[in-house]
This record gives sequence, C-alpha cells and structure tokens, in this order.
Amino acid sequence: MSTARLNDRLTRHQPLVLGLFRIVLGLLFTSEGAATVFGLLERPASPVGDWPFWYAGVIELVAGALVLIGVTTRGAAFLSSGIMAFAYFTEHQRDGLFPLQNGGLSPALFCWGFLLLVFFGPGSLSLSGLLRRGGTVPGAPQPVAGRVS
Repeated sequence: MSTARLNDRLTRHQPLVLGLFRIVLGLLFTSEGAATVFGLLERPASPVGDWPFWYAGVIELVAGALVLIGVTTRGAAFLSSGIMAFAYFTEHQRDGLFPLQNGGLSPALFCWGFLLLVFFGPGSLSLSGLLRRGGTVPGAPQPVAGRVS
C-alpha cells in the first residue's frame, strides 16, 4: 500500500478518531471530578468549598461531562485546559521542572489534550453534531417521504 493511499485512509477516519479521543478524555476527566467531589474510587472527597480542590473537582465533573457528550465542547475544553494549566503551575511546578519529576503528568496531558479539542472541535459522535443534523445519524437509512415503514 502506498503512503498516499494510507494517508487517504487515515484522513477519512479523523473525525471518528477525534470523537473517540474526546469521549475517552471527557470520561477520564469526569471521573477525576467525581472522585474529588463525591469521594469515589478510593479517594476521599474534598470538603465542600475547599479552595481550590473542591472547585476544581466541580469544574472537572461538569466540563468533563460536557466534553464527554460533545456539547459546547470547545468552551468546556478551553476551561478544562486552563484549570489543568493552573493545577500544574500552582501544585506541581514548584516540585521540579518536568512532569515526571513533579508528579504533574496527568495535569500536563489533560491540559494539552483539551487544548487540542479547543482547536479541532468535537469530531464525530457528538450530541451537538447530532442535534445540528436534525437527529440523523450519518450512514443510517433515511425515511422516504410518503412511504410508511
């Protein structure tokens, strides 16, 4: 298979892969927020109003859910990227320059992953895309006018 044909095949699947990336990133971020706010997954809950952890957990929970389902993806991703940059520079950077030495690998990856979504959008499989298309799923057979199924 030639490189051009491989590039064409990969390019054709970009919206789907971007959508799957958004879903996984949103799910992981939502689980971080749920663990912080509700004390799930063997993590103690942050006390209500505890700055900045409880507030960050609420943002992670809400923005992560919006990214997960693909509604206001770019705005939620922008907020999420910013909160992860804030977390990295206020909680991790003081312990060393690189994420592997300061324990900030997750915030760094989340920050850059969400920034990618800000610029590239939600990809396919998003609720906003489904609503924009009038509830039709691409590739699904469409009803014919005047015909009863």
